[in-house]
Amino acid sequence: MKTTLICALLGLGLAAPALQAQTAPATSTREARSNASFSAQMFYQILVAEMSAARGDLGAAVSLLLDAARKSGDAQLYQRAADLALGARAGDTALQVARSWRQAQPRSLEANRYVLQILVAMNRVSETAEPLKTLVELTPEAGRAELLDVLPALYGRASERKLAASVVEQALAPALAQARTAPSAWAAVARLRATASDVTGALEAVERAQRVQASHVPAAIMAVDLMDKSRPQAELMVKRYLESATPPAPQVRLGYARSLLDLQRQRDSQAQLELLTREHPDFPDGWLLLGLLQAESPHLAQAETSLKRYLALSQPRASGNSRGMAQAQLMLAQVAEKRGDLAEAERWVALVSNRDLLVQTQSRRASLLARQGKMQEARELIRKLPEQEAGDARLKLLAEVNLLREFKQFEPALELLTRAAAAAPQDTDVIYEQAMMAEKLGRLEQMEQLLRRAIQLKPDNAAAYNALGYSLADRGLRLPEAKQLIQKALEFAPSDPYIQDSLAWVEFRLGNKQEALRVIEIAYRAKPDAEIAAHFGEILWSLDQRDRARQLWREGMELNPENETLLETIKRLLQAKP
Repeated sequence: MKTTLICALLGLGLAAPALQAQTAPATSTREARSNASFSAQMFYQILVAEMSAARGDLGAAVSLLLDAARKSGDAQLYQRAADLALGARAGDTALQVARSWRQAQPRSLEANRYVLQILVAMNRVSETAEPLKTLVELTPEAGRAELLDVLPALYGRASERKLAASVVEQALAPALAQARTAPSAWAAVARLRATASDVTGALEAVERAQRVQASHVPAAIMAVDLMDKSRPQAELMVKRYLESATPPAPQVRLGYARSLLDLQRQRDSQAQLELLTREHPDFPDGWLLLGLLQAESPHLAQAETSLKRYLALSQPRASGNSRGMAQAQLMLAQVAEKRGDLAEAERWVALVSNRDLLVQTQSRRASLLARQGKMQEARELIRKLPEQEAGDARLKLLAEVNLLREFKQFEPALELLTRAAAAAPQDTDVIYEQAMMAEKLGRLEQMEQLLRRAIQLKPDNAAAYNALGYSLADRGLRLPEAKQLIQKALEFAPSDPYIQDSLAWVEFRLGNKQEALRVIEIAYRAKPDAEIAAHFGEILWSLDQRDRARQLWREGMELNPENETLLETIKRLLQAKP
């Protein structure tokens, strides 16, 4: 039986796999041992200790084993005593055992590991510098980088995060100064500084890691995690890694693609995923995210190929219906539905068995029923979903609203939302959806009242600011106020392309056509979308760039041929007299 501190910590809640003991397997003192140094009396003491442990008298067992360990100097006895103390959740006793072990065997990797991990688990971080420094020194060079890589996880639950970062950096001073260990040591420091909310310090640490080794993977992953619109230097560090590694680790490029999506840069994200699937064609997660993005574009055949490739790679290694597999199957159902192949869509939905995606699965089934004219049956399917957690009723409500919106049944959707808002008057998401349904029905005064209510309840509600500002701009009303509202939305969501589109639209309405063009270029580059294409084309049309406007509208029609704003714009401008 191989026992490690990580397995034994129980309620102390610690996990750092690379710090596991690398000792020989047999640690149970019940096993027969041929050790001439053990007297009959010693064996009897160990036997009594194990019998005490079996009866649940762990205090007596630990005391007897610790005495035997001190007399014999046997590491397995120290370890067994420490594990029993941890099993009894007796942290102080476990620490006493571990320190006795380390005092008896100061060059023991295992003894130093136990002392370090128990101190961290007990939140006695200030006492860990010396055992950590010793542990790094004792760890063979081949395993030192792995040890350094897991230190942030080891210290991750410390309550005093700034102290943890400071202590670790102090202990790692020798490793930070050596070329072979500096990249991993600086990456660990970066992660701990970030955990302590020292983003500037974290970026500096990543920079120092990359000075020594630009292709260092943990440093690159840290740079990905630090990416933000306000921190362009983090993305430069990611790009430095991608240019130096041959080929880059798939998890770095995937993380970069996900960060780009978070920054609303869909095209850039898709470009990274296309590179990833060429560099690592057998890496499943790249195909999944690429397929999900492609499914939002007109290129449904490409999306289908990517998602099926993901499933082919995942099925041999997946246990049951994984979340990723379920996502792929649901998206393949949606792709088939877009093509009008309802039988194929139903086949894909029938394969989904992941309980975590039950609402999404039933929503897809409901959509298929509604396409067959069975709206009431579709609504009942969603309503009959079980409610196992507090938020499930709300998820069901929003799923039913989305179904009604998809099929342009705005009146029953508004009725549903009005009842829900009466039951939960502080729910800003419900109020926002209620406002959007009122807008669809042309009840603009009601919409404005609801959006102002949502803003009052949640002053950082970017969506509500944007919707109200755009509504005013689109109708040519109170344009200075509309611009202020949209700019306020951008303060809370500066990278959102839909809010950037709203800003471009209000600039256009104000007569600032060149500024409108500049802003909408940014929005459309980040998020190719039919509605943004409609506005983009109209701005170009007003500037006599009509060939380019037509091209934008063609692209928009490929993205969504049913978009009402795009269809109205094309009809109004192309059919107007010259």
